[in-house]
Amino acid sequence: MMVKTLTTIYIILSSLSTLDAFQTPQIVSVRSFTGICNAYIPDGFTKESYKKFKDKEKNKNKGKNLGKVGPKGFQSRSFQSFQEALERGDAKHLMPIENAKERIRKGELKEKDIPYMQRGGAWDNNDVKGAKKVKWLNSDKDYADGGYKKQQSASIFGGKNLDWTGQRERTGPQGRNEEEPPKKKFLGIF
Repeated sequence: MMVKTLTTIYIILSSLSTLDAFQTPQIVSVRSFTGICNAYIPDGFTKESYKKFKDKEKNKNKGKNLGKVGPKGFQSRSFQSFQEALERGDAKHLMPIENAKERIRKGELKEKDIPYMQRGGAWDNNDVKGAKKVKWLNSDKDYADGGYKKQQSASIFGGKNLDWTGQRERTGPQGRNEEEPPKKKFLGIF
């Protein structure tokens, strides 16, 4: 009987000591706050230093047409234009060159020999001084003037984009006369 009582006491005491494991620790956070701030200012910046930082970031891309050259920094051409030039023999597939900058520095290569995507330039070599310029096709001119936007469609059905605003003129099925009511069918089936 005494062993049973001691075992019970031991189990109760050991379970009480493990209750701390199930409680979340109290973390005290101390932040100094000197006044009311109605703007977002990251930690480590003062209001003036953050304003300088934002102005510097804004001016970094000022005057650059980032939409023109794309996210990688090169000016590309449409695939259709490339395909036409390839079939005519005016273009070839451009494979990346290993250690290009080092090979230019050694004099093994010239900058014009590096593919435009790798050097961050333009497909027609207008960014390389002294390089032979590539002839533009009519499809290149259309693409550069924004002609590719006419072919783009956000519609799942192809063709014109869906009229989400309701501003466009309504069009219905072709060949149906609006004044003639549809013929009634027996039970809607026959």
